Amino acid sequence: MSFFDNITDFFSKLPSLKFGVADFLDICLVAFIIYHGIKLIRETRAMQLVKGLLLLGLAYLIVYQFEMQSSAYIFRLVFQNIFIVLIILFQQEIRQVIERVGKSKFSALSALIRGNDDDLNSVTTEAVIEVAKAAQRMSAKQTGSLVVFEREVHLGDVIKTGTLVDAKVTHELVGNIFFPNSPLHDGAAIIRNGRLHCAGCVLPLSKNENISREIGTRHRAAIGISETTDAIVVVTSEETGIISYAFKGELVRNVTEAQLREVLLNNLIDTAPEKLSAEKDAFKKLFKGWKK
Repeated sequence: MSFFDNITDFFSKLPSLKFGVADFLDICLVAFIIYHGIKLIRETRAMQLVKGLLLLGLAYLIVYQFEMQSSAYIFRLVFQNIFIVLIILFQQEIRQVIERVGKSKFSALSALIRGNDDDLNSVTTEAVIEVAKAAQRMSAKQTGSLVVFEREVHLGDVIKTGTLVDAKVTHELVGNIFFPNSPLHDGAAIIRNGRLHCAGCVLPLSKNENISREIGTRHRAAIGISETTDAIVVVTSEETGIISYAFKGELVRNVTEAQLREVLLNNLIDTAPEKLSAEKDAFKKLFKGWKK
């Protein structure tokens, strides 16, 4: 039986199939996974891999239809191990999906139970202001710097490569760390929970081949850590003094102090206090309703 005969036979059996609630939920789940999979890999290198796999699949159908035995054998070997091939090709994207699942609704629920986190928001806001001020001053003096704001994904592996500081963030401290020829100026500084946690850390370089060759190692490191985690990275160029930031694998260059401050605040302080308070009140009302 040919491929097209199999398709015809499948559709001829559709009227006799029973469709229940479980089938509906199954379809919704598959559609949800496919939609978010496409959304994740859109406009990334993974999209090119998907196109290549689709072309291979099309070639396999043609080879199968024309009964080209040798070619069909090679394609069968590839597609028999397609699951392992997909894991190898999309290991970075799979890791990002799992990280997003782990931090999505559970972190929001814990925030409702824990409270407003006003203290953390206040400390983080102060850190953002000081880093933006330091970036502006280092930009004027063409001092290279690399500051990483840790978010939901912990940077334990990166932190191990640096020196523990654990100090309040000030623009003077940041400037001293990245002062030329100082012991820690070549590495990255990590800010965790609004405090300068460590400095002199080694970041992974981006493997994106589409990055301009004019971009130096410091900027490639910023892009690299933003590709594998949800961190936001602030960079000042030693050659031009330009202020940049890297987020979600994208590098935005030539930003001002005010623009940098706005971007950092918008992404590091996710939930406004009044919104979180309203969600907490709704959460309490829900439990009251259950008790009644």
